[in-house]
Amino acid sequence: MDYISLDSYPHYTECEKIVSELGFHLVELKISPQNGVTQILATITCKDAASSIGVNDCSRVHKVLLPALEEMLGTDNTYMELTSPGMERNIKNAAEFRFFIGREIRVYDKEITDWVGGRLLTADDKSLTLEVEKNGLVSTKTVSFENIAKAKFIHL
Repeated sequence: MDYISLDSYPHYTECEKIVSELGFHLVELKISPQNGVTQILATITCKDAASSIGVNDCSRVHKVLLPALEEMLGTDNTYMELTSPGMERNIKNAAEFRFFIGREIRVYDKEITDWVGGRLLTADDKSLTLEVEKNGLVSTKTVSFENIAKAKFIHL
């Protein structure tokens, strides 16, 4: 799995600041012009691992983020979809892991050719560490991003 700094995406840094001030993190931001309309896809998550995103949260962020993006882009011909990570988000970029610390995730480890699941303890730009429980025993497992074929956030 590749680690691509989220700050390398256009307007991500400015938008993360806005979303953060509202008590959330911006997990994903995609901006693409299509047939004269600028399509925006944004995904947010709570800063607190014990909290969940609701419709009212998405609505509140949407009302603040859309006008800010329209100003940044210099257009009001936009369509924006703002979502939560969902029940089982496929993690596409290893840079997303930092938003899910304290939450349950699972990764397909190419080294052992199987899924490994647990509570995410840490994540940096090279690897992540999970707290794994198996047969009543708790241990930690560090997995390098280069050994991750797929990953999912598991909403419990």
